Amino acid sequence: MESNIYHVYENEIQSLEEEIETLAQEYENNQLESTLYSDEKILMPVKPFQRESHEEYEEPEFSPDLKAWFNSLESDLSFLMKFTGICPANCSRKTLEKTGNKTIQNYRLSGNCHSLPFDLEFQLLEIQSEEGISAAVTDLSIITESDENCDISKIMSRAEEEGNLLLFFRAFSNFAQWCKHRKCTFLHFKAKYPDIVTLPEGPTGDYMIIKNPELSGFELMIIWKIAVNEEGTAIPVLDLLPKIPAHNIQHKAAAAAENAPGCFRIMLRLLGIEASIDSVVKSFAMETE
Repeated sequence: MESNIYHVYENEIQSLEEEIETLAQEYENNQLESTLYSDEKILMPVKPFQRESHEEYEEPEFSPDLKAWFNSLESDLSFLMKFTGICPANCSRKTLEKTGNKTIQNYRLSGNCHSLPFDLEFQLLEIQSEEGISAAVTDLSIITESDENCDISKIMSRAEEEGNLLLFFRAFSNFAQWCKHRKCTFLHFKAKYPDIVTLPEGPTGDYMIIKNPELSGFELMIIWKIAVNEEGTAIPVLDLLPKIPAHNIQHKAAAAAENAPGCFRIMLRLLGIEASIDSVVKSFAMETE
């Protein structure tokens, strides 16, 4: 009889342990599915407590060690964002499988890098062994708005195949930084020479047109591509193409325009990008009929 009672108790205890384990797993999943770095979502719980009188909000008390740790994290994150240009906007994590020494988690991360948006999703496989924890990235999927660039598209495809997050972020950060520099340069010359410089595709395009109002039909096009090598290093590639109207082929400006591409390449090596473009614009602007 006593043995039967113990058996009943053992069954109840086992049932309770299974229920506790199930509830713990559900709680962990709910915790991990939270979204980080989203100002709107962070402020949502605060909004109901905001009053029209704008009373001063009393921050909760934290221990000095916790404050110092949090401030250190903020400082490190700020440094990384300034150094790499990568600004995460949303990050979520969900546990897909957790059995024994194996854990599979699904991550989603979106944000901007020097104003270029990106969105990626991947799974992280972690295996616990006597030597420690080994981790591997699988099922990496990357979405950006720079797919039209052949080089960066190849890097992204390679990063997806290899599950190489470092390669993607290194290449995308370098590429986005040069895109930002090109945009700022185009805007600078458009503002400096508004009657001479035009940007047919806007400041985010890859070329600018130089026109002299006094030379009808003559144009110079400065093309600025951004190449990315296998290591993820971005390299600016610039060239100059002249447009000479057929009826003005004997014009003195035609000879100068024909020699412009070669001179422009030499200036790029000697003066750099900005000084070379400025020299071309000034020289072309001084030409007259």
